[in-house]
Amino acid sequence: MNRRRFLGVGAAVLGTGAVGAFAVPSAARLLTEARPGRLLTSEVELPEPFRVPLPVPAVLAPVRSDGTTDHYEITQRVVGLEILPGLRTEAWTYGGTFPGPTLVGRAGRAMVVRHRNELPVPSVVHLHGGHTPADSDGYPIDLLLPVGSSAERAAHAMAGMAGMPGMPATAGAGIPGRNIIGERDHTYPGHQRAATLWYHDHRMGFTGPGIWRGLVGFHLIRDDEEDALPLPRGARDLPLMLTDRAFAADGSFRYPSVDPGLSVPGVTDDYMNGVLGDVILVNGAPWPRAEVDRAHYRLRLLNASNTRFYRLELDPQPAGGGALVQIGGDGGLLETPVRHDAVEIAPAERFDVVVDFSRYPPGTSVRLVNRFGGERTGEVLLFDVTSRPVNDDATVPERLCTLERLDPSTAVTTRTFGFRRSRNDGWTINNRPYQPGRALAAPALGSTEIWRFFSDVHHPVHLHLDQFQVLSRNGGDPGPYDAGWKDTVDLRPSEGVEVLVRFTDYPGTYMLHCHNLEHEDMAMMADFVVE
Repeated sequence: MNRRRFLGVGAAVLGTGAVGAFAVPSAARLLTEARPGRLLTSEVELPEPFRVPLPVPAVLAPVRSDGTTDHYEITQRVVGLEILPGLRTEAWTYGGTFPGPTLVGRAGRAMVVRHRNELPVPSVVHLHGGHTPADSDGYPIDLLLPVGSSAERAAHAMAGMAGMPGMPATAGAGIPGRNIIGERDHTYPGHQRAATLWYHDHRMGFTGPGIWRGLVGFHLIRDDEEDALPLPRGARDLPLMLTDRAFAADGSFRYPSVDPGLSVPGVTDDYMNGVLGDVILVNGAPWPRAEVDRAHYRLRLLNASNTRFYRLELDPQPAGGGALVQIGGDGGLLETPVRHDAVEIAPAERFDVVVDFSRYPPGTSVRLVNRFGGERTGEVLLFDVTSRPVNDDATVPERLCTLERLDPSTAVTTRTFGFRRSRNDGWTINNRPYQPGRALAAPALGSTEIWRFFSDVHHPVHLHLDQFQVLSRNGGDPGPYDAGWKDTVDLRPSEGVEVLVRFTDYPGTYMLHCHNLEHEDMAMMADFVVE
């Protein structure tokens, strides 16, 4: 199967809604890999770890507020940043930084975020984990075209995504693309509980390179229930975005796009199963270090990597183990804390954990390590435990909240979704490559359903609109990292997972997809329509 067939380039593909075949690695090879991806090495000398301080993304202030809503403005633009010491890296950014600015909202209060596109390419913004109306969710062909774009450029942008079938101009596509030139408002009503969310690019066929080049940021929601708990706050509440990248000889981001200009989607053959970088970044800094008091810290762990899975633990472990006390997941607080020696975090998952650094003697250097990594990618972050006197009144209660539990007996139907490599059509769901407007499910608004996911190889499965609860893995109990409300579930090779989801508030077209971004860009997505 050649590259032209994979990309499906040409008017015939666009006109017929067909998709080219995908030149992916053999099924035998994929099934032997515990975790997906191929390492892309940097062409520059890598810095020594733990030499740069940990940055914390700035919180964005609203440009105005009224009685119900806070209004924000973000400009997407190209900026040269010093990510590796002494080198300049051209990044695509939200507001000029990588990661972008952190948005902090409050449950029950609406946010309107106006994005302005000054990038050289179209973009789409998705609030990952957001309970969001369909027209603000970031459907992958709702393009925000660069400022000053013409109608001809809009048509070119859509034609450039011919690696996906069923474009809006194609008969039978089902829905129009809501394309806007220059600026777009995204409305987030705030009808959800406190949680660690994130926002990122979601353009069809180009999510992988868009995120790789810097289009990511935190979005936090707070509420009264969480504020009433004696959890760490202020400077001891740390958002930690984990990404991996590779760098070219000139300091630019290195990524194996088949078309460096990003007019044609896809990566070169060796990277069909995902791209791994050899530099681990935390909040955009390579292997940083942070001073911490002998006190409780809340670490909001986000895996924003394209493909890389992490098994995170502290080294050395404190006496007695249980160093990582999980208090929350994708959808906010757990009912009770879960104590882990390590957490396994798939792309797009979030884990809120509390670490009590008073369990270490003053002067201890504590490494956050990745047991799924190699020599350099096994290192993540260094904490230096100080000896200065502190006042720490934070604790982790034995009960965090009363979690609503969905009842499986109320499910009106059960649906099954297979995440697999197809011999002819590449990465598919239910043996179908993605086609905008072709829904694989149409749940009724207000209904509860059981959705079953099964896999051939490793796929982190993400559901838009509503969080879900994991019912079972392989017919047994949920796994150790499945507690609470989730929007992304780690589906391991040859595994089956059942989740329970209730579709609330907003009708319209939403997405189900793999969050291995190279799989997603190569058609492992599906629409569902809430009616």
